[in-house]
Amino acid sequence: MNKKISKKDYITMYSTMLTIRRFEERASQLYGRGLIGGFCHLYIGQEAVVVGVLMSINSKDSVVTTYRDHGHMIARGLEPKKIMAELTGRIDGYSKGKGGSMHMFSKSNSFYGGHGIVGAQAPVGTGIAFAHKYKKDKFICRTYIGDGAMNNGQVFESFNMAALWKLPVLYIIENNQYGMGTSTSKSSAGKNLFKRGEPFGIPGSVVDGMDVLKVREASIKAGNYVRSGKGPYILEMQTYRFKGHSMSDPAQYRTKKELDQYKTKDPIEKLKKFILKNKIISKNEITKIENNILREIKQAAEFAEKSPKPKKSELYMDVYA
Repeated sequence: MNKKISKKDYITMYSTMLTIRRFEERASQLYGRGLIGGFCHLYIGQEAVVVGVLMSINSKDSVVTTYRDHGHMIARGLEPKKIMAELTGRIDGYSKGKGGSMHMFSKSNSFYGGHGIVGAQAPVGTGIAFAHKYKKDKFICRTYIGDGAMNNGQVFESFNMAALWKLPVLYIIENNQYGMGTSTSKSSAGKNLFKRGEPFGIPGSVVDGMDVLKVREASIKAGNYVRSGKGPYILEMQTYRFKGHSMSDPAQYRTKKELDQYKTKDPIEKLKKFILKNKIISKNEITKIENNILREIKQAAEFAEKSPKPKKSELYMDVYA
């Protein structure tokens, strides 16, 4: 047992990862029933990345991410019932039902999306980091980037400016091995994606993104580096999504053997076994946590279904700040 990690932290990591998993499973069901429109990208399998990083975040730090954003919002402390309401296009959602699965925001939680355009969040996150430096508020911006976006020009323009101005931004590459249906081996030259920052003088490292404890440790070190004023840092999280790119993707481009191999590394089961082996909490306590989460997600879905749809007049609201 890691003496630096408290019992409360272990419970937080396990319960948050499991909340994300159960939320996404319920979202899949609602999508199947036609209650969620448009695209819907699930985070199942990648929970350790966002939860491990969560353990190093100051409450006022900023977060900006991709369209696979439900898990990020839960990890940031936002209410599952309001996230579910947004997915189903209801007025009680975080974007009043107008953002849907891919475009959710919460300024009060310093969460700036949810961006549907591949790579578009990189310059946004870099700009937010510039704002932190300009205000001298000592906060940093964690900007998540998918492996598919790592071949996009705006990402490198962002790296250049962040390094040039020593901006407080931590870039987190969620390398889940596939950009839609194309493997990184067929789309990205070079061994490690974090090394794309080296020409700009940005240090980085690769992390086992299926192990929440390793993610936590790496995130704390990287976060401290960025917060100290030394400029940007890149973490490449080697992770894997258990579902297709989106709900409409059967993921036939990968083998069952490959999927089964990664499922043996399930980050939630891995932490559960660690907790029980080291007697951090009992099996009964684990069961109680699991049942409470199931209840919370069931209630979130019920809340979303009962929430009214936005009025037509909402189309003209919040268009400009």
